[in-house]
Amino acid sequence: MNDILTLQEVAEYLKLSERTVYGYTQKGLLPGIKIGAAWRFRKTDIDAWLEQQRQLTEMSTSKREQENTEDRP
Repeated sequence: MNDILTLQEVAEYLKLSERTVYGYTQKGLLPGIKIGAAWRFRKTDIDAWLEQQRQLTEMSTSKREQENTEDRP
């Protein structure tokens, strides 16, 4: 079972450009491990990050909907 992904594989998995994945990883937004000059990622960490992003999106969407409902007469 190959649980370790390359930057290119993560980009394909997330349907993002390699440049975006690299930038997110450099900024600490995406969990990765640098081995020498190459970034490697655990698929389980990427899946957990995706779930966290989904929950954050859900929370912000719910909050916006609630605010819009309160603003209506």
